[in-house]
Amino acid sequence: MGRLMSWTRISKRADTVDTPNPVSARAKALELLARREHSRLELRQKLIQRGFPSDHIEPVLDQLMEERLLDEARFAEIYACSRADKGYGPLRIGRELRERGVAQALVDTVLADLGSDWLPKLQALHRKRFKALLPTNAMERMQQTRVLRQHGFSLDQIKQFFDRDAE
Repeated sequence: MGRLMSWTRISKRADTVDTPNPVSARAKALELLARREHSRLELRQKLIQRGFPSDHIEPVLDQLMEERLLDEARFAEIYACSRADKGYGPLRIGRELRERGVAQALVDTVLADLGSDWLPKLQALHRKRFKALLPTNAMERMQQTRVLRQHGFSLDQIKQFFDRDAE
């Protein structure tokens, strides 16, 4: 009755490899890229998690980039558009791209390409979160500003939005 059972995991993950080699590393990388675009850093991390050594991973990533099967610019553009469509602003998207290993110059380029879309995205987010009700006092304005800032919009963009809609 007072006996405790001890559970240990004896099976390993299905996606880990017994004998890692460059061919199996490439196959796993292609399998991951078939599901969605990845940055080089994301793909490297996923391959390391699956038991591939770094000396097998780097040549595979280099080859995939040469073949344009792994493309940081394509990843950044798709990622930024997807996040913007979900109501996130340029500050948050830029931070998330940098966390995924995308170079600052590429982040700047991608965000500049989306430059004219931010105000409509901000309006859509405001409509969704606040039923298009503009703040009537300072407390409501601060609360709405905080929510919009958490989604990655700058204070200038938010001010422009409130000033334009107040007219």
